Amino acid sequence: MEAVTIKDIARALNLSTSTVSRALRGSYEINPETKRLVMEYAERMNYRPNPIALSLKENRSRVIGVIVPQIANDFFSQAINGIEAIAYNRGYHVIIAQSHESFEREVVTVQQSVARKVDGLLISLSSETNDVSHLQELRQKNFPIVLFDRVSDELDTVKIVSDNYGGAFAATEHLIRSGRRRIAHVTIPPYMSITQERLAGYRAALEQNGLPYDESLIRYVGFGQHEIDPIVDDLLEQSPPPDAFFAASDRLALGCLATLQARRIVIPEQVSIVGFTNIGVAHLLSPPMSTVVQPAKEIGQTAAERLIELIERKQKAAPIGTVRIPTQLIARQSSGV
Repeated sequence: MEAVTIKDIARALNLSTSTVSRALRGSYEINPETKRLVMEYAERMNYRPNPIALSLKENRSRVIGVIVPQIANDFFSQAINGIEAIAYNRGYHVIIAQSHESFEREVVTVQQSVARKVDGLLISLSSETNDVSHLQELRQKNFPIVLFDRVSDELDTVKIVSDNYGGAFAATEHLIRSGRRRIAHVTIPPYMSITQERLAGYRAALEQNGLPYDESLIRYVGFGQHEIDPIVDDLLEQSPPPDAFFAASDRLALGCLATLQARRIVIPEQVSIVGFTNIGVAHLLSPPMSTVVQPAKEIGQTAAERLIELIERKQKAAPIGTVRIPTQLIARQSSGV
């Protein structure tokens, strides 16, 4: 079966090829009803743009670069699924690279991506990145960049994030309402955007519920289980010890869970746990783990849409700024539900 072309769609709908082409690109020049007819017919006939022909015609590669800290991370794998779905339907290929939480590798990967003539970049910053001058230089040349999840206020570009503050507030308040009063917060390096926002939500929930914010209950940790064990042990030695842990990621929550169970701490009777991400196995753990749903696929889809808007420089593209995608708390047995 031969692939459906723009000419086929135009003939079937009695439209000009230029009208169909502009409608498929989402042009503001085409009225919404015509766009709807074209998009529905194209979807029904399984139309897919020819990226090679488009790149020759438009003098663009039709390739998007995606740089993430780690593909194996459940959040990033879901976000990439969202990115690829949007890119594919818009006629773009995706090249995926990992920084492996290294600033140096992030810089090199950005340089390599630009050298390969990608049309734009989607980036989630590494845990070591607190200098974004390598990205600022590209933005000064109007190179399209969209940051997602881990972002920087120092870069003037579109940023797509989850509602980290709201999610952390909901998780902490849930623990308070279940009777917990000494809630430890285990999180990642302090200069990262998601760290600051989740810490702010945690602190606000304590203060709004009449509980003191205690710096001694805050712990920053890297990305290895060997770093989590001594931190949990140190917190348990306090008098009184924490009666709950709110972890800034499910990876950290899993580490805390493993350490507590190895110390024969009964969960949730002695200590409650809430994570942040909602990894696919959270409901299968023993006990099933409460967590904040981070809408990874939606973040990826929105980031891809906004990057393509920047690449194609649409006159009605949404302004540069931060888009916050809502989160949702799922309470399970690890927090006493």
